[in-house]
Amino acid sequence: MNFVSYEVGDFYDELLTDAKAARPGACHLLHSIESLPPGEFARRQVAAERALMQMGITFNVYGEQAGVEKIFPFDIVPRIVSAAEWTWLEKGLKQRIRALNLFIDDLYHEQKILKDGVVPRAIILSAQSYRQQCIGWEPPQGIWCHITGTDLVRHSDGQIYVLEDNLRCPSGVSYVLQNRQVMKSLFPKIFAAAKVRPVQNYPLKLRDMLEYLAPETVATPRVVLLTPGIYNSAYFEHSFLAQQMGVELVEGRDLVVEDGQVLMRTTQGFERVDVIYRRIDDDFLDPKCFRPDSMLGVPGLMEAYKAGNVALANAPGTGVADDKVVYAYVPRIVKYYLGEDIIVPNVPTYICAEEQDLRYTLENLDKLVVKAANESGGYGMLVGPHATKEQRAEFAEKVKAHPRNYIAQPTLALSRVPTICADHLEGRHVDLRPYILYGKEIFVLPGGLTRVALKKGSLVVNSSQGGGSKDTWVLADTPAFEPESANGAAQPVTNGRFP
Repeated sequence: MNFVSYEVGDFYDELLTDAKAARPGACHLLHSIESLPPGEFARRQVAAERALMQMGITFNVYGEQAGVEKIFPFDIVPRIVSAAEWTWLEKGLKQRIRALNLFIDDLYHEQKILKDGVVPRAIILSAQSYRQQCIGWEPPQGIWCHITGTDLVRHSDGQIYVLEDNLRCPSGVSYVLQNRQVMKSLFPKIFAAAKVRPVQNYPLKLRDMLEYLAPETVATPRVVLLTPGIYNSAYFEHSFLAQQMGVELVEGRDLVVEDGQVLMRTTQGFERVDVIYRRIDDDFLDPKCFRPDSMLGVPGLMEAYKAGNVALANAPGTGVADDKVVYAYVPRIVKYYLGEDIIVPNVPTYICAEEQDLRYTLENLDKLVVKAANESGGYGMLVGPHATKEQRAEFAEKVKAHPRNYIAQPTLALSRVPTICADHLEGRHVDLRPYILYGKEIFVLPGGLTRVALKKGSLVVNSSQGGGSKDTWVLADTPAFEPESANGAAQPVTNGRFP
């Protein structure tokens, strides 16, 4: 497997420059790939797929006729992030989550940001995930968004942008941990040389953060992970994380509220629960507070939460910051609460609820990506340049009927990473979802989930629509063995030899 015939194209490539020079930190990896005997790299790809299948690394696709479980596709060419770039990203992600937490807390208390007109009141009050029930609530330690997955993309100019925030029940971190385990078994020598920062401590960090939220009177907190059940698309992850943290995996029927306390049914009788890592949306958490027809939640759970007898992560109500229209205001939110300019910028965004932006969007549908405010998984979206005239016309009617529900963004040329395609390598578009834990301090997992659009030319990386994943290598520093030219540039990779 070599890079002689590999085409970088008109996109930013995460491993190679336009001149096919290895980017900082990637030289040893590319050299190692090219140095393998013919066919060996492809054999390791097959070995990785077999290992993941044996591990049961699956996700569920709703509406599938041929069975609900699918193996999550994985490509063994990793994405590399330099130490310097990660330092910048980490700082920007911490800034963003601090501001968003202050924003959510303000919305459910004094609403200063709305009174000052920084974010329009109508945008918040019409947000699908804004919970009137949460007004006045005080989450433990004042933290609302404990676990966040922030989606990042890089444009052809090399700039990294935040594409969206996921603050309700972000998924995917289990694939990060399993991908790394497989890659270390396949390429142990490369890992030792490349100084890749570890990710295996995430379950420990997650549990420490959850225990930090427990009521102060509890010496040894009991933590559980609440799942909707086996038919949820992320059930593998729920069971995996519970096992890795050493906590109970429970469904709503396993819990009961008595005298303001949450209790878990066990073979030894009822035992008190202090912290719930919930992977159920707000709507289904408590039929007494949210949807009365929910069979997944726990009646009375919100009363126990409000009384301070149990902690929930993430806190109910955080989804208001997931709204894609609210996302457009995050640079202003950061400035308002922190007095700082945003470090990692948003993608330029047109808010269809604003007349001028709506007019521009409708006049330029062939150039824009238009997204529904509360959809996910690549659904409810129009990629204008790839849509037919009829599809654009149909979508325009949806936007005109409910402008508050849509935003529009320029079509980004997402960066690419070499990906195995039969017996050769081709560039495929990627994004990156780092995971942020907010407890006593803010911890950003070094790396995150690199999702890859496996279909040629596709920009949709979601697993439900044909996407897969790659391991993400954040380097502790630039490897000492990295060959450099006199001017400091990394040397070209040419059939395993360096000039």
